[in-house]
Order: sequence, then structure tokens, then C-alpha cells
Amino acid sequence: MAAPKRQDTRKFFENLSGAGKSIAVLTSGGDAQGMNAAVRAVVRMGIYVGAKVYFIHEGYQGMVDGGDNIKEATWESVSSMLQVGGTVIGSARCKEFRTHEGRLKAAHNLVQHGITNLCVIGGDGSLTGANLFREEWSGLLDELLQQGLINEEAARSNSELHIVGMVGSIDNDFCGTDMTIGTDSALHRIIEVVDAIMTTAQSHQRTFVLEVMGRHCGYLALVSALACGADWVFIPEMPPEDGWEDNMCQKLSENRADKKRLNIIIVAEGAIDCHNKAITPDYIKDLVVRNLGFDTRVTILGHVQRGGTPSAFDRILASRMGVEAVLALLEASANTPACVVSLVGNQAVRLPLMECVQMTQEVQKAMDEKKFDEAVRLRGRSFENNLTTYRLLSNRKADSELPNSSFNVAVMNVGAPAAGMNAAVRSAVRVGITEGHKMFAVSDGFEGFYKGQIREIKWGDVGGWTGQGGSLLGTKRTLPGKHLDKIAEQMRVHNINALLVIGGFEAFESLLQLYEARADYEEFCIPMCMLPATISNNVPGTDLSIGADTSLNAIVETCDRIKQSASGTKRRVFIIETMGGYCGYLATVGGLAAGADTVYIYEEPFDIRDLQANVQHLTEKMKTTIQRGLVLRNENSNENFTTDFIYQLYTEEGRGVFDCRKNILGHMQQGGAPSPFDRNFGTKISAKAIQWITRTLKDSFKGGRVFANSEDTACLLGMRRRALVFQPVSQLRDETDFVHRIPKEQWWLKLRPLMKILAKYKTSYDVSDSGQLEHVTRVRPKESNTSSAI
Repeated sequence: MAAPKRQDTRKFFENLSGAGKSIAVLTSGGDAQGMNAAVRAVVRMGIYVGAKVYFIHEGYQGMVDGGDNIKEATWESVSSMLQVGGTVIGSARCKEFRTHEGRLKAAHNLVQHGITNLCVIGGDGSLTGANLFREEWSGLLDELLQQGLINEEAARSNSELHIVGMVGSIDNDFCGTDMTIGTDSALHRIIEVVDAIMTTAQSHQRTFVLEVMGRHCGYLALVSALACGADWVFIPEMPPEDGWEDNMCQKLSENRADKKRLNIIIVAEGAIDCHNKAITPDYIKDLVVRNLGFDTRVTILGHVQRGGTPSAFDRILASRMGVEAVLALLEASANTPACVVSLVGNQAVRLPLMECVQMTQEVQKAMDEKKFDEAVRLRGRSFENNLTTYRLLSNRKADSELPNSSFNVAVMNVGAPAAGMNAAVRSAVRVGITEGHKMFAVSDGFEGFYKGQIREIKWGDVGGWTGQGGSLLGTKRTLPGKHLDKIAEQMRVHNINALLVIGGFEAFESLLQLYEARADYEEFCIPMCMLPATISNNVPGTDLSIGADTSLNAIVETCDRIKQSASGTKRRVFIIETMGGYCGYLATVGGLAAGADTVYIYEEPFDIRDLQANVQHLTEKMKTTIQRGLVLRNENSNENFTTDFIYQLYTEEGRGVFDCRKNILGHMQQGGAPSPFDRNFGTKISAKAIQWITRTLKDSFKGGRVFANSEDTACLLGMRRRALVFQPVSQLRDETDFVHRIPKEQWWLKLRPLMKILAKYKTSYDVSDSGQLEHVTRVRPKESNTSSAI
């Protein structure tokens, strides 16, 4: 792996020693999938830096009760907990901690173990309690000293309490972070149920009313409605206007008249109307039956949403946050406020805990005062963008009400299929129609394009597409280069004024070829936009691609099953080969989420000495209580050290200690139904791309025709750190290694040291990019046309 530039500004955490420090980790409040991954990361990172790490069982109750509830953690004690839902160390609501006496007992228990660093994983109530505890700390120590429960030395050596929080809440109701631990997994549970319900509802032409969790926050309801294309959604932040009952029934009957065989209505448990009256699933059911006579059923999901194994996203999020939390504790000083580690876009940030809590409370205050727009704004950009996209897609206007743009926009898929492509196409078609364009679908990529497989596509044609895997339009890897004449001719025939290409590396190369051919073909002088959609995540200009999340989940589920197959047998190591071409993203991030011991990728060259060192390391680990090992290898990581070679080497060297099995995952990694993240990501960026196309069409319409030949009219829309950015493909050319079909610099390589630390390797970890303490922003600058948070 090439050394990053800016050598002089890099800061390595080797200088941050935890020697002589004690860190305790606890989970509090409602459980959430992914909490165990966070606990595991805190324990392993803490031990790695030389600190003592303690579990506090049963949350604050365990801290107050002390005794066996506070136990020192070892490396092995967090083994095999990554894939377990809930929280292994237990959680409990604790009334006693709310009293001064309770907090005094807790302080005494911590001082007895010399614990002055606390990592709290919970909701805003748990984190507020931790902050109060920190503010009272010196007073509590004085009391303990006066009562003779501790001596002067103990009071002096434990004089400061540092607190770092991580938000574990399936509701995603905490301000300052785009995603809380557990939210993505809860969405997985909801979408699994919705997908299952859709098949039965279609069989009988039924209407289903689903209640999802979210007493004060409608995030789960909103995103699941976006992800399944629900007909109607009720959330606390957007109470419907008076007369909503008639509007809803009218929409349901129109959809049924359009030959749609089912209706899905999603209700957050805290849904209200504009008079603060609760809207319940039963009320909606009675309304539909009374007004329309539709066969209607109610499903209340309840605690199913909290259960099950954590998704790949939650495991990675929790692992990144856990490591970041330990770094924050090591860097904390007497005047550092208690902070919370959060995620904005694709970047870990630290925010003052109380600023986030205050803002979260302001949301509730705004809702109580019926200032709903204000509440949505305070929820943050991610929530706001979801709501805007939902409104855009659900607001079907009559043809007479649509603006008439007289522009024709074509949508196509290029490259290998990726889950989420169909959600992106659906979103593009519907937003395009809403903007007044005529939308055209191209079948089978550029091969279909030059053969004239182009047809107009209407609103109803894309119904139910969000949950479908693969590519319903059909996709091919053919590049346009050899067929430019015929493609230009088809553009003339169908009068195509703009093009949206959804696909992987081939889509990027195709757009470059069309851009470069503009000098010879005026037909290509139109706005063109590409959305990255590939499981390999190897497209330049974006941190994430549509389809990669679904693929990661498929890999992680398989790794979980494979590891489980060894339980109860003797010690065993699994060698697993993943896809990705030359890009090691799937192997690395999948390895982090599945708890791999080693991951071999092309970007980080390895030799026989590395292989031997890895086998030796695994052999030592297997002599302890650890029974399973997992080794991932990216398919093109090395032409000589093949999966077979590595399997044979490990088998030979591990003889007598462990045996080996190998598995090539193959095409199952493309995943079945797209994950909630991919549906949502595809839907949102596609809507944004069509809005960009509309603006660019207007700007480039002169003299009665569209003419666009500047660099910035052939763009890729990608996610870069915190924002969605439109980047000219011609500028991305220099950032690309075309031989190996990967970007020259890849952000996820920074996750590799993290994975090695969690697998007990000594490594160097560059923390110059880790979260610095920031502040919660309230007033945001007006958004520019080029970027927006996801």
C-alpha cells in the first residue's frame, strides 16, 4: 500500500498509550443490533493500546450494584460476539442511577477498579445520565473521601472522569449523526417483512397497514416507505393536513385502478394528525374498509425490529465507532467535554454530547409546538433529504398538471448487474415524469442502444421495482466505442436530449468515450450523468456504489454460516475467496464485518514471508480458547498465491493445531433482493441526478435545441466523504488506474489497520483523519448545485 502523501502531517496513535489507564464499557437503555460489535471494538482497541478494559454488565444497574457486574475483559472474551444481536453484556433501565445515592455507589465501584474512562453505548437518556455523572464526579469523590470509603491517594489518582458515547438506537432519533447503531439492521427486519407481505398481498389484492417502531421519530417508517415504494406513510414529523382520509383513499383507489394489486401503508407508532391526535393502524384499516371495501390487514412488527443479527453496515459502523471512542478517551483532557462519536456521510466525527442531546430535545420541543418544518430541519440533512425524495416520488400528478418540458431523457444500465439498479431506474423515471420529461428506457446497455431497443417508459411501468434484484432493463458490458455511428443515429431517431447511465466501471468508461466523441458527433453534446452501481465499489469519484452494501451482506451472512458450521468441531480455519476484480473493497470491508483474521488484496502486496507470519499468528491464536479462523482472499489479489495455494499452505502449517476448509463465494455475492441501504441510496442519488439533468437541460437549451459540450455536462454523481458531488468524468480520468479498473486512491484502505488491530496484529494506524471535536451546526449555508449530504 503506497504511503499516503502529506507524510509530515500524519499522526500515528502509537504515541497514544493507554498504559496505566482503565476503560469500562457498558450498554444502556433499549438494545440495538451492533452493540456487541461496538463492545468488541472498544475491548480489543483498549487492550491493544495497553489499557485495562472492564465490562460493566446490566448497564447502569451493574455500575450501581458493583461486585461481579464489573469484570475485566480479555481478548478472547469478545470472540464470536460480532454476529450476535442485542447486547451480550446486558442492559437494564436503572432508576437508582437517577438518584444522588445511586451515582455515589457507582462512583465508589468505579474508583475501586481505578476506572476513569467510560464508554457508554445507548440512547440520549443513557448519555445524558453519563454526562451528569461526569459533572458531579469531583463532588462524589469528595463525599466518598469524607465518608472514609476511599483514601486521599484514590481520590487524587481518579480525579477526572472521561466519557465518550456511542448512540445505539434503532429509531435513529439522535441529532448529530446520520446513522445510529442498530438502525440499518432494524430496516433490514422491516424490509424482509414488507417483501414477504407483498407476495401474499398481491395474491389476494390486499391492502396492508404496517406499524413500525418510532414513537418520537419517523426515520424507520420514512426510509422503509422509500425502500419499498409504499403508497402512504405516517410519521410524527409530517402530520397529514385535514382531509387526509379522503386524499389517501382516492390515491389507493387510483393505484388499484392502475392494475396495482396491492397497497402498502406504513405507520410509525408515534404518528399523529395536525391536531395531535394519534393515527393508529386500526383506524386506517377501518377507514379503508369503510370507504373502499378493500380487503385490509394490519401487521404490527414490534420487537422483531430489534432482533436478529446485525447487518454488515451496523457491524462496520460499530467497529469504526468503537475504535474512534477509545482514541477519543486517550486524547481526552480535563477540559474536553463529554463527546459522542458519530457518522456524517462516510466520515467519523466527534461532537460534544450535550450539544447533540440539546438539539435532540429541541426537535421534540418544535413538534410539541407544531413547528414541524423546524423539527425536520433539526433532524438533520439525512432525514430532510429522505423526506424530500419521498415527497417527490409519491406525489403523482395528473398528466394535465405536469409541466411540459418537451425533453426526452433516456435511462440505461451498463456493466454487471448490481442490487439497487432497479430502485435507481424507478426513481429516475418517476422524478423525470414529474419534471415534465418524456422518459425512455434502453434495454441491454449500449448493445441494446445501437440495436434500437429503446422504448418510452411510464410511471406505472416501474411499480414494485425497488425490491427487485439484478437489472430489469437488462445490462451488458459492451462499450459504445465501436458503435458510435449507430448510437448517434438512435439518438437522432428518438430525439434523446439527456442520458442517465447507471452502472459500474464500464459505465464510467462508456461516458468517457461518449464525452470524447463529442467533437465528431453533435448527438453526444447533451447532458450526461452516471450513477455508480457495482458490487465491487471500484468506480473513481465515489466512496460507495449502489449494490456494494447488498453484496457485503451476502458475504457476511455466508461467513457467519460457515463459521457456525465449525462450532462444536475441532479448531478450524476457513479460506474464503471473494469477488471484486482487482479491488479489495469487498474482501476488506467484508473481513471487518465478519471478523476475519487476515484479508489478502491486490492493493496491499504480500509475499511468502507475510503468508508464513499470518499462519504463525493464527496458530498461536488457535492454541487459546479461540476455535475458528477466517481468512478472506480477493479473487485477483495475487496470480501465484491462489486460493488453492493459500489453503494448502495453511493446511500444512496448521497440522496438529487446526484443519482447513475453503470456499469460493462466486455469484451469490451479487445478492438477492437489494438491502434497504442500496434501495434508499439508489433512489436518492437517482432523484438528485434527474434534477441535475433538468437544470442542465434548461441551461443548455439555446436556439430551439439542446447543445452541451462543456466538461461539467458529462458528470459522475458520487458520494465523497460527507457530500454527494457531481464530478466531470474527464477530470476523474487522472484518478483512475485503467489497467486494474480501480481508483488510484481508495478511502477504505484506512480501514485495514483497524481490521488488523481487531484481529490482534501489531500495526501502524494513521489517526490524522480521525474525528476532531466539532460542533453541531444549526444554521446551514444554502446548498450549492453541486453537492449535498446524503
